[in-house]
Amino acid sequence: MKIFIFFSITLTCVFFRNVSNANPLPYEAIFNFGDSISDTGNADKTHPPLPSNSPYGSTYFKHPAGRLSDGRLIIDFIAEAYGLPFLPAYLNLTKDQDIKKGVNFAFAGATALDFEYFIRNGVDKPATDKSLSIQLGWFKKIKPSICKSKEGEIGGNDIIAHLSYRNVTELRELVPSMVESITNAIITLIEEGVVELAVPGNFPIGCIYGVMTLVNSTQKDDYDQFGCLGSYNNFIEYYNGQLKQAIETLRQKHTQVKIMYFDYYNDAKRLFQTPQQYGFTSDKNEIIKACCGASGTYNVNVNIACGSPATTVCLDPSKVINWDGAHFTEAAYKQIAKGLVEGPFVNPSLKSPHFKIA
Repeated sequence: MKIFIFFSITLTCVFFRNVSNANPLPYEAIFNFGDSISDTGNADKTHPPLPSNSPYGSTYFKHPAGRLSDGRLIIDFIAEAYGLPFLPAYLNLTKDQDIKKGVNFAFAGATALDFEYFIRNGVDKPATDKSLSIQLGWFKKIKPSICKSKEGEIGGNDIIAHLSYRNVTELRELVPSMVESITNAIITLIEEGVVELAVPGNFPIGCIYGVMTLVNSTQKDDYDQFGCLGSYNNFIEYYNGQLKQAIETLRQKHTQVKIMYFDYYNDAKRLFQTPQQYGFTSDKNEIIKACCGASGTYNVNVNIACGSPATTVCLDPSKVINWDGAHFTEAAYKQIAKGLVEGPFVNPSLKSPHFKIA
């Protein structure tokens, strides 16, 4: 059996196991590695449960469902498009549970760089030590039960952890270490037998309202025509460029492996450039606000979490892009997933989905 791996710069790595001739679906299974962009319950397992009336999960699940959004995530839409169930969180697995259709190892707050890196460099420790290497270890533990043979956003939290300590120029110093961590993880998975993988670039963090609140720039020239922090998006373009160079090197060394690039940057940025084209509000004051938040220009207070008594929730999350300052709404995740599965933001393309994302 062949395995397809999907790495996301926000620490998402998914691989798809290709199907046999007897199975009409394009892929048999998805195994996902990541952070809060794709965590479907691992971090939730280690924290006190959210109250049943929490706004998280309210749009689709009607209750908290281990996801840091109002509903489904990109990984959920991808699974649905390929006729697969939502991925069970690794830490929620029960004895003898059938995992042949996939498992989710993603953990909110996880980083590409190991926990020890932040301690060594005197940077605030990440919210968790469940970095990519830990998640790969989890995968190796269960691999014997899913594979009979060896065929087979990483970095968003790394950047956020350094925002209070470094300017954009200094952030560039992180790029070699981050790209090296991703490259090493890809090599590890190739050694496990992966034959197809996709490596997405990072999101335009200059358009993420939590980041914009932290930076809190009062200089008009710091913002582009769409209201995003230009220098931070330029940094991500630099990062993505370095990542693509590393991918090309891997392609040359591992010609037996199909390595695709997922353009998360432009896939997400288009939503901020022409929001009304994708069903979001055209109100310039509302589109720059998080749906669930407390106050301020972007309705984000980094000290007050969504769901706290001091926060409010917008009337219609489907009309805005940002959910809680750090994460997107289900509606935004759906558009990004469509851009990957059905649109032009993967090169070369994924297999044709079994179902349209609606």
